[in-house]
Amino acid sequence: MPDQTPTTPLQDVARVLLGSFMVVAGIGHLTFARREFQAQVPDFVPLDKDTVVLQSGVVEIGLGLALLLWKRRRTEMGLGLGAFYAAVFPGNVHQYTHHISAFGLDTDGKRLGRLFFQPVLIATALWSTGALTNLQRRK
Repeated sequence: MPDQTPTTPLQDVARVLLGSFMVVAGIGHLTFARREFQAQVPDFVPLDKDTVVLQSGVVEIGLGLALLLWKRRRTEMGLGLGAFYAAVFPGNVHQYTHHISAFGLDTDGKRLGRLFFQPVLIATALWSTGALTNLQRRK
Protein backbone atom coordinates (compact mmCIF):
# COMPACT_ATOMS: atom_id res chain seq x y z
CA MET A 1 0.00 0.00 0.00
CA PRO A 2 1.56 3.34 -0.99
CA ASP A 3 2.21 5.70 1.87
CA GLN A 4 2.10 9.04 0.13
CA THR A 5 -1.33 10.14 1.30
CA PRO A 6 -0.90 13.64 2.67
CA THR A 7 -2.46 14.31 6.05
CA THR A 8 -3.95 17.52 7.37
CA PRO A 9 -2.65 19.38 10.42
CA LEU A 10 -5.67 18.06 12.37
CA GLN A 11 -4.78 14.48 11.39
CA ASP A 12 -1.17 15.14 12.42
CA VAL A 13 -2.27 16.40 15.84
CA ALA A 14 -4.55 13.38 16.31
CA ARG A 15 -1.72 11.04 15.30
CA VAL A 16 0.70 12.67 17.78
CA LEU A 17 -1.90 12.48 20.55
CA LEU A 18 -2.66 8.84 19.73
CA GLY A 19 1.03 7.95 19.56
CA SER A 20 1.71 9.69 22.87
CA PHE A 21 -1.27 7.94 24.46
CA MET A 22 0.05 4.60 23.26
CA VAL A 23 3.51 5.19 24.70
CA VAL A 24 2.07 6.19 28.09
CA ALA A 25 -0.36 3.25 28.07
CA GLY A 26 2.48 0.89 27.16
CA ILE A 27 4.58 2.22 30.03
CA GLY A 28 1.53 1.68 32.24
CA HIS A 29 1.44 -1.96 31.15
CA LEU A 30 4.99 -2.36 32.39
CA THR A 31 4.68 -0.33 35.59
CA PHE A 32 1.93 1.65 37.34
CA ALA A 33 -1.19 0.08 35.77
CA ARG A 34 0.04 -3.46 35.36
CA ARG A 35 -2.48 -5.09 37.69
CA GLU A 36 -5.42 -3.24 36.14
CA PHE A 37 -4.38 -4.37 32.67
CA GLN A 38 -4.15 -7.95 33.94
CA ALA A 39 -7.82 -7.74 34.89
CA GLN A 40 -8.70 -7.26 31.23
CA VAL A 41 -6.94 -10.34 29.87
CA PRO A 42 -9.67 -12.85 28.98
CA ASP A 43 -9.54 -16.21 30.71
CA PHE A 44 -9.40 -18.04 27.36
CA VAL A 45 -5.96 -16.60 26.56
CA PRO A 46 -3.60 -19.56 27.07
CA LEU A 47 -0.76 -17.47 28.52
CA ASP A 48 0.02 -16.05 31.93
CA LYS A 49 -1.89 -12.76 32.28
CA ASP A 50 1.20 -10.88 33.43
CA THR A 51 3.12 -12.09 30.37
CA VAL A 52 0.32 -10.92 28.07
CA VAL A 53 0.28 -7.50 29.75
CA LEU A 54 4.04 -7.11 29.49
CA GLN A 55 4.14 -8.18 25.85
CA SER A 56 1.22 -5.98 24.86
CA GLY A 57 2.87 -3.07 26.67
CA VAL A 58 5.99 -3.47 24.56
CA VAL A 59 3.83 -3.60 21.41
CA GLU A 60 1.96 -0.46 22.50
CA ILE A 61 5.19 1.44 23.09
CA GLY A 62 6.49 0.31 19.70
CA LEU A 63 3.32 1.31 17.87
CA GLY A 64 3.20 4.64 19.69
CA LEU A 65 6.79 5.47 18.86
CA ALA A 66 6.27 4.40 15.26
CA LEU A 67 3.27 6.71 14.96
CA LEU A 68 5.35 9.56 16.34
CA LEU A 69 8.60 8.96 14.48
CA TRP A 70 8.19 6.78 11.38
CA LYS A 71 6.49 9.07 8.86
CA ARG A 72 7.36 6.97 5.81
CA ARG A 73 5.31 4.03 7.13
CA ARG A 74 2.50 5.88 8.89
CA THR A 75 -0.22 4.19 6.81
CA GLU A 76 1.03 0.75 7.80
CA MET A 77 1.31 1.90 11.41
CA GLY A 78 -2.30 3.08 11.27
CA LEU A 79 -3.39 -0.31 9.96
CA GLY A 80 -1.30 -2.04 12.61
CA LEU A 81 -2.71 0.09 15.40
CA GLY A 82 -6.24 -0.44 14.15
CA ALA A 83 -5.63 -4.19 14.14
CA PHE A 84 -4.13 -3.97 17.64
CA TYR A 85 -7.22 -2.13 18.93
CA ALA A 86 -9.41 -4.81 17.36
CA ALA A 87 -7.27 -7.57 18.90
CA VAL A 88 -7.57 -6.18 22.43
CA PHE A 89 -11.33 -5.63 22.15
CA PRO A 90 -12.10 -9.07 23.66
CA GLY A 91 -10.36 -7.83 26.81
CA ASN A 92 -12.83 -4.97 27.03
CA VAL A 93 -15.70 -7.41 26.50
CA HIS A 94 -14.21 -9.66 29.21
CA GLN A 95 -14.08 -6.76 31.63
CA TYR A 96 -17.73 -5.97 30.90
CA THR A 97 -19.11 -9.53 30.97
CA HIS A 98 -17.23 -10.42 34.15
CA HIS A 99 -18.07 -7.14 35.91
CA ILE A 100 -14.41 -6.34 36.59
CA SER A 101 -13.63 -2.89 37.93
CA ALA A 102 -10.44 -1.36 36.55
CA PHE A 103 -9.40 2.08 35.31
CA GLY A 104 -12.36 3.72 37.04
CA LEU A 105 -14.80 1.55 35.11
CA ASP A 106 -16.65 0.45 38.22
CA THR A 107 -20.17 0.03 36.83
CA ASP A 108 -21.57 -2.03 33.99
CA GLY A 109 -22.74 1.19 32.34
CA LYS A 110 -19.20 2.59 32.26
CA ARG A 111 -17.78 -0.71 31.04
CA LEU A 112 -20.44 -0.89 28.31
CA GLY A 113 -19.68 2.67 27.26
CA ARG A 114 -16.05 1.74 26.80
CA LEU A 115 -17.02 -0.94 24.31
CA PHE A 116 -18.39 1.77 22.04
CA PHE A 117 -15.18 3.78 22.33
CA GLN A 118 -13.01 1.05 20.78
CA PRO A 119 -14.35 1.61 17.23
CA VAL A 120 -13.58 5.31 17.70
CA LEU A 121 -9.96 4.43 18.48
CA ILE A 122 -9.78 2.18 15.41
CA ALA A 123 -11.25 4.88 13.20
CA THR A 124 -8.91 7.52 14.63
CA ALA A 125 -5.88 5.30 14.00
CA LEU A 126 -6.95 4.76 10.38
CA TRP A 127 -7.98 8.37 9.74
CA SER A 128 -5.03 10.13 11.40
CA THR A 129 -2.46 8.14 9.44
CA GLY A 130 -4.11 8.41 6.03
CA ALA A 131 -4.78 4.67 6.01
CA LEU A 132 -8.52 5.22 5.69
CA THR A 133 -8.02 7.37 2.58
CA ASN A 134 -5.69 4.74 1.09
CA LEU A 135 -8.21 1.98 1.78
CA GLN A 136 -10.98 4.00 0.13
CA ARG A 137 -8.81 4.65 -2.94
CA ARG A 138 -8.13 0.94 -3.38
CA LYS A 139 -11.84 0.15 -3.79
